[in-house]
Amino acid sequence: MVGIIIASHGEFADGIKQSGSMIFGEQENVQAVTLMPSEGPDDVKQKMLAAVASFDNQDEVLFLVDLWGGTPFNQANGLFEQHQDKWAIVAGLNLPMLIEAYASRLSMESAQEIAAHIIETAKDGVKVKPESLQPVESKTSDSKQPGNAGTPGKFKYVLTRIDSRLLHGQVATAWTKTTNPTRIIVVSDAVSKDELRKKLIQQAAPIGVKAHVVPIDKMIELAKDDQHFGGQRVLLLFENPEDVLRVVEGGVPLETINVGSMAHSVGKVQPNKVLAFNQEDIDTFNKLKAAGLSFDVRKVPADSKGNMAEILTKAQEELNKQK
Repeated sequence: MVGIIIASHGEFADGIKQSGSMIFGEQENVQAVTLMPSEGPDDVKQKMLAAVASFDNQDEVLFLVDLWGGTPFNQANGLFEQHQDKWAIVAGLNLPMLIEAYASRLSMESAQEIAAHIIETAKDGVKVKPESLQPVESKTSDSKQPGNAGTPGKFKYVLTRIDSRLLHGQVATAWTKTTNPTRIIVVSDAVSKDELRKKLIQQAAPIGVKAHVVPIDKMIELAKDDQHFGGQRVLLLFENPEDVLRVVEGGVPLETINVGSMAHSVGKVQPNKVLAFNQEDIDTFNKLKAAGLSFDVRKVPADSKGNMAEILTKAQEELNKQK
């Protein structure tokens, strides 16, 4: 895995690393290097060398620095001179850049490939309100996403995912890049009544993709008339399999369910690291299977697919032992 060094004047690197972890989860082979007021260039260099030494793969290192020409950049550049064929430096650090770098490591093994890939995302992360202040050349970035609300035609369901965390870093980056949706729709009665969660979900949507939260009955209605989001490439997110079964029974034409995460709680068993089940969950998956749906068990696109039948069997055995 490519090692990432986040470097800045002051504690910015520590703060943005923490922010990245909140959105995308804790990351291995990532180190923050800070230049504090009492320190000089040699201090930064030694911190960078120590960070590189901590990485599993020291041949592939990506520096994300705050300012081109500043001390963190200059020290990174000095180290880079000995590794120009492998390492890379990107200046102008922002959170979209960091999240994109994390997501890119799931499928890219070269620091220079990741560096080239994250530039556009970092630029697109700079927006302004009111939108009339946005430079003309930047306004067109959203137009790269096909389709507009209300365009005639049926939904194309590019991904239907069960994830207790709903819209978070892995969905907002890795899965949206793989499936290229124009809309993300969170389907939940509970979340649709929670204004704070709705706002956070809308804010978490990647650049150029609109996020919506609708109750289950509304999703069934939308799937039948397509007036609000007709013609869109839709990524559906559910907190649990029971809600998926309700929309399927309501006539939403789903075929494959990506099972990404189901949180553990009292009364549930956990046959693997990310999926927890109670008896209702197991019965619901069996009903979905009987309805003709298939299951794609993966957290992120780069993962190998799990065997849902084996997972359910193991979960049932563990529940039986509790009785």
